[in-house]
Order: sequence, then C-alpha cells, then structure tokens
Amino acid sequence: MSSGKEIVDLSGPAVSEREHFDLSGPLHLTAVDWTNPSHRRSVAASLVQSVYILERDRQEKRNGPHALAPPWWEFFHFKLYKHLIDEADSCIFGAIFQLTTPTTHNSPRFVIAFRGTITKGDAFTRDLELDVHIIRNGLHQTSRFETAIQAVRHIIATFGSSNVWLTGHSLGASMALQAGKSTAKTGIFLEAFLFNPPFLSAPIERIFKDTKVKHGLRFAGSVITAGLALAMKNKNRGSGVNTTFEALSEWLPCLFVNPSDHICSEYVGYFEHRKRMEEIGAGEIERLATKHSIGGLLLNVVGGVELEEPLHLIPSANLTVNLTPASDFKEAHGIHQWWRPDLHLESNSYKL
Repeated sequence: MSSGKEIVDLSGPAVSEREHFDLSGPLHLTAVDWTNPSHRRSVAASLVQSVYILERDRQEKRNGPHALAPPWWEFFHFKLYKHLIDEADSCIFGAIFQLTTPTTHNSPRFVIAFRGTITKGDAFTRDLELDVHIIRNGLHQTSRFETAIQAVRHIIATFGSSNVWLTGHSLGASMALQAGKSTAKTGIFLEAFLFNPPFLSAPIERIFKDTKVKHGLRFAGSVITAGLALAMKNKNRGSGVNTTFEALSEWLPCLFVNPSDHICSEYVGYFEHRKRMEEIGAGEIERLATKHSIGGLLLNVVGGVELEEPLHLIPSANLTVNLTPASDFKEAHGIHQWWRPDLHLESNSYKL
C-alpha cells in the first residue's frame, strides 16, 4: 500500500491521506449500479482498502470515532460482519462484509476481502513470510489460509453460496484465488475480484517489447513444459493436477492487472499466448503446458518433489488490463487505481 501524502495531527502520528475515504475514496459512486462492471470493481477494491486500514487502525490503536476504516464500507451500505485474524501475529488480514440494503441478482450479500502486504507496523514480518509461501507454492498449507477458507466455508454453510464475493489485492489476491479454486473444485463458483494477483514467472511482458520475441520465448517455454509434463505422466499417474485443473474451467474469476506491474503483468501474456497457440494449431501443446510450471516440473524430475498445481495458473478468467500510464511501480501495483473513474481499460474473457 503506497503511503501518499501525510496529514500531521499534533495529537498523534502522521496519517496517510490515502487512508481517509473523504480524501481518496470513490466519492463519485453516490449510487451503486450493481450491473455496472466499473461500479462492482470499485466497490470490491474499496472493501479491500478497508481491510488495509482496519489493520492500520489496530496498529495505531485508532478506535471509535478515531478509526478510519468504517467509511470505506459504510459508504456502500455494508456492515462489518467479522474480522479475520492471523493466529500467528494477531494481525487483521481479512474481513467479511454484509450488505445492509436489499440484495438484488447482481449485488453481493457478503464480500470476503483480503489485504496484501503491509510494510508498516508489526504485520510486515508475517506478511513477508506469506509472500515466500506464495513463491514456494505453499500458501494453502499456512494457518492464515486455513483461517480464510474456514471463514469462506462458514458463510457458504450458513447463508448459501449465491451472491458471495471474494476479493483481494496482491498477497490478498492470492489468498482469494486459493479460496476460490478450493470451492470451485467442489462445484461452488464464487464471484471473485482479484487485483494485481502475483504471477510467478519471468516477467516477459515487461522485459521484452517485441511481440515476435515474446511469442518465441513463450512458444519454447510451452514446448519444454509440455514435454516435461508428458515425461512425468506415467511417473505421477496418481496425480490429480490434470483433473482438478479441468474442473476449474467453468469458474471465471475477474483479474485486474497493470502491464507496468511486474508482479502481475505476465497474466496478459499467459492468456494471449494461449489464444495465439490455438490460432496456429498448437492448442494441444498449450492445453497441456498451461496446467504446469517449468519450475514445478523440474523439482519433480530432479528432486522428487510431489507435483502440485501452481496457484497462479487458472484455466479461465475475465481479464481486465489497466492501460492508463502509471508514474511508477507503486502506482501500477497499488489498489487505489482500481476505483478511479477515468481509467483506460481493456477487458477480455478466456476459457480453456
């Protein structure tokens, strides 16, 4: 979360203006149209921002009228249903919000939101540990994710799965993605709004500008990945990677990425490459390659590490790319961009 300008209060510590809804929130959304994709995106992003500020309120001991988080959900007629607390460090990493106005077909009843890494206060060490778990494809084995998925299951078991949204930013997007994939494998497809979700691969989209070079590198990667996957097919006959990946094809999470953000930009190339491979008649190769990562396959071949489905790989998605120029990485990766009304967006749907 970028700091922005700070407001100095002589009675307490400096506060970023980005934490104040009246200064940085989407005040233009005085009436939410739940059929409008821009409104839905803006509300989901604002609720994620509220989780960031809930944790900052906790750290700074801002309670009651001094708390800055409530306006970020109250403006849209939500109430805080439950905090999600990490048992390892007692930080707030997520929250469940309940809409207080009558629910329509397109509006959520509940939104389960997860924040990303906070670089301030005592949450940073634990957040960084979770970031490492994402790199190692082990987020699903953490106590934080266990708390998250139990919260999701509670809402589904108590209120049903209709009109339940998942949303998150960066680390929180990975948390929401992991939860969404887990429920989708049971046949429950929750709406998901994933902002700047990490894609664990060399950022070809950022490094290379020439389209032919990018396609050539990705084509070579697909051939190598598919070859390794075929070589492992007999060795891992009991693996459920293929069947579980295909089971996710009906789930269409909404991904929001910025091409200037190397953490998530490769999703653009990932889906475009799949489309290109189909067009040149190499769809079978790509359908096999898209289920695996080269790193995971090599670990399986060399080190005997059990083959697991990479978190960041998904068969289907509604992908929205923010083509509005960003001044720096912090802006390109920040949550605040996603409720601006003047964005230059490009959206496409992809399905395996």
